[in-house]
Amino acid sequence: MTTPHAALRSILPVVGWPADLAASVSFTGGIDPVLPTPFRIGAAGAATIAAAGLAAAALWERRTGRRQGVAVDLRHATASLRSGHYMKLGDGEVAHGHNSIMGVYPTRDGRWSYLHCNFPNHRAAALGVLGVPEDRDAVAKAVRTWNAADLEEAIIAAKGAGGMVRTKAEWAGHPQATAIAALPLLEVVRIGDSPPEPFIEGDRPLHGVRALDLTRVLAGPTCGRTLAEHGADVMKITASHLPNLGYQEWDTGHGKLSAQLDLRVPADVKVLRELVREADVFTQGYRPGTLAERGLSPQDLATQRPGLIYVSLSAFGHAGPWTGRRGFDTVVQTVSGITSRQAELVPGKTPGPQFYPVSAIDYCTGYLMAFGAMVALLRRAQEGGSWLVRISLAQVGKWLVDRGEVSATELKSVADEFGKEELDRWSMTTETPCGSLRHLKPVVQMSETSPRWARPSVPLGFHRPVWPPRAVA
Repeated sequence: MTTPHAALRSILPVVGWPADLAASVSFTGGIDPVLPTPFRIGAAGAATIAAAGLAAAALWERRTGRRQGVAVDLRHATASLRSGHYMKLGDGEVAHGHNSIMGVYPTRDGRWSYLHCNFPNHRAAALGVLGVPEDRDAVAKAVRTWNAADLEEAIIAAKGAGGMVRTKAEWAGHPQATAIAALPLLEVVRIGDSPPEPFIEGDRPLHGVRALDLTRVLAGPTCGRTLAEHGADVMKITASHLPNLGYQEWDTGHGKLSAQLDLRVPADVKVLRELVREADVFTQGYRPGTLAERGLSPQDLATQRPGLIYVSLSAFGHAGPWTGRRGFDTVVQTVSGITSRQAELVPGKTPGPQFYPVSAIDYCTGYLMAFGAMVALLRRAQEGGSWLVRISLAQVGKWLVDRGEVSATELKSVADEFGKEELDRWSMTTETPCGSLRHLKPVVQMSETSPRWARPSVPLGFHRPVWPPRAVA
C-alpha cells in the first residue's frame, strides 16, 4: 500500500535528500481512495505538496537556523487537485466547462481517439484534419473513418493535441515510454557558475525572491502559485493573443502580479530580459527548444543573469521521439493507459475510456516544480551557480502510476464529492478587482511561517511589467 509517507520517500532522494526526512511530515486525512479512481491521487497530491513544504522549511532553516513542522491533510490535498472546481466569484460559480468537441471518439479500427480541443488553435487543427465543421456528430462520424494511430499522427502534424487511447501494457512498449523510464522524476542540474547568494532578511521562506511565470494552463501556473504562498513575488507573463481558459487564471493566479508581453515583438522581449536580470526564478512551459529561438534558453538567460533558477516544463520530456509533442494532463492520461484503466474499474456514464476525476498530473507537476525551484534556490545560497529544473507531465504521470492502485472492492463505496463541512473548512474568500472570490486555502501547514497569498488573483495583464521594490522585513 502506498501511503503519503511512502510516496514522499520516493521523491526526496531524487534531489539528494534523505528519504527518512519524510517521517518529519505529519499526514492526516486517511488514505486512498478518496475519490472514485484506482490511482492513488491522494497520496500523490499530499506527497508533492509536502515536498514543497519541506523545501520551504529548509529555506526557512537556512535563513534563521530554526526548523519548523510540516503537515498535510490528504483529503484537502486531493481537493486541491481540482481546486478550480471549488471557486465562486461574487454570487455565482466560475464557469469551467469544456469545449463540446473535446472528448474521446471511437475509430474505424475499434479503438478510441482523444481530441483535445479547449484551445481554439488545437480545435481548428483537429477540425481541419477531419474536414468537418464544429459539430460533435460530424466529428464523431469523421473520426470513425480513421484508424486511431493514423489520426493521432495527423493531428500532431497539424499542430494539434490529442492521442490514441492505449493500455498500460501498450504504453510500456512505446519508445517514448522507454525514454521517460530512463529519466528521474525531475532534475536539478547546475548549468553555470556564480557566487552564492544569501537571502535578504525577511519573515517568510521566499521573502525577497522574484519569480517570472511564463507558463500556461495548470501545471506551471500552480508552481508560481506555490512559490507565492511561501512569500515570493511572482509575475505572470502572458500576451493578449494567446488563448486561455479564464477560470484557470483565477485558480492559479493567487499571490501573483499579472503582466502582458508579446514575445513576437523585439521591444517586449527586451522588457522581459530586463525583468529576468532582476529575477531569481524563471518558469516556462513551452515545448523544448521553442524559447531558444528568441534567445531565452536556459543557457542564454543564465549568461544574462548568473544565478538564475530556470524551471522548464514540457509534456513528454527532453528525450525520446515525442520530445517536441504538445500535450496536456488529459493527453498523457490517454496515451499512457490511465484512461483505459480508469474505465475498467470505474466505468463512466458513457462507453469507452474515462479520465480520473481530478487533474492529478497537472497539479502534482506544479507542486514538484516549486519543490525543485526551492531546492535550487537553497543550492544557490549554499554553493552558488545557475540551475536548471527540468520536469514533464509524462514523467509525473509515470510516477503517479508507479504508486500502484487501490482495489475494485475499495472503490465501491467511495463518494464522488467532498462534504460541505470539509469544503467550508478548506475554503477562504479573497477580495479581487472583479469581486469576492471564494477558493481553497493553501493545503500545507507550517508551524512557523503559515502559507498565505499576499495578493489576490487578478485579470490577465492587470499590472505593468515592472517589479515592485523588494520588501524590507
